[in-house]
Formats: sequence, structure tokens, C-alpha cells
Amino acid sequence: MPTIIRTNAKHKDFVALVQELDAYLAITDGSEHAFYDQYNKLDDIQHAVMLYDNEVAVSCGAIKELYPDVMEVKRMFTQKAHRGKGYASAVLEALELWAKELFYKRCILETGKRQEEAIAFYKNMKYVIIPNYGQYVGMENSVCFEKEL
Repeated sequence: MPTIIRTNAKHKDFVALVQELDAYLAITDGSEHAFYDQYNKLDDIQHAVMLYDNEVAVSCGAIKELYPDVMEVKRMFTQKAHRGKGYASAVLEALELWAKELFYKRCILETGKRQEEAIAFYKNMKYVIIPNYGQYVGMENSVCFEKEL
């Protein structure tokens, strides 16, 4: 039975999963990885969610304030062997609930065009494509999404 906990970016299991995510993105982002990596540091993340399957960390995600009423979804990752079980959906729903509890009105996020599974996932989770925001304006590989909470 999966278990979800709330934590922050200093949690050792969160850090370990994010390292797996970064290794994966270094391959898929190619030469653009350094650009994206600079915006994915864990320093400012106070709200992270971990999903455990039989007490093993297999999925994670985080939110951080981008604007006074907007949380940005960051560092979403599920280990490949555990995909297709609804774990990413459970993590994202837990993050959205947490954002609502903190009185945020919407969540936004960025993913890469090469992340076809991620794009399909966010569309399935009722996120809609928006113009690229912030540092992603003008980035050809970026796709940005939002969801009203």
C-alpha cells in the first residue's frame, strides 16, 4: 500500500529521487540541460511530497511559491519501474491539496517538449497549456501548464 508524506527538499529520500531525475533529464534535455538545471535547485523548496511503496521511496514532487497566489510544481518524478500505478497522480494531487490548504489559487509548471509522457500526464491531470512564463519565455523546448485550484 503506498504511503504519502509531506516534507521539504532536505529529506534524504527526496534528494535521492531528484538525483535520479536529474540524471534522466541530463540525457533528454541534451545541450539545454545546464540552462534548465539552474532553475531546479532545491534551496527554496519548503513543500515536498514523497510516495513510498512498501517503505521504499519511488515518487516525489514539490511546490514553491512563484507569485503570491501561485505555486509552481517542481521536481516531479516516479522511478521507471513504478510508473503506470497512479503514483505520479497521487503525488500531484497531494501537492495541489497542500497548495489549496495554503490558500494558493493555481499551480503552474514547465516541462520539456521531449518529455512526451509528462505532457500527456499533465493534460490528463487537467492542466492546460499556457504561454511560457518567467525564465522559460523564448525557450523552444519548454511547454508551460496551469491548473486552477
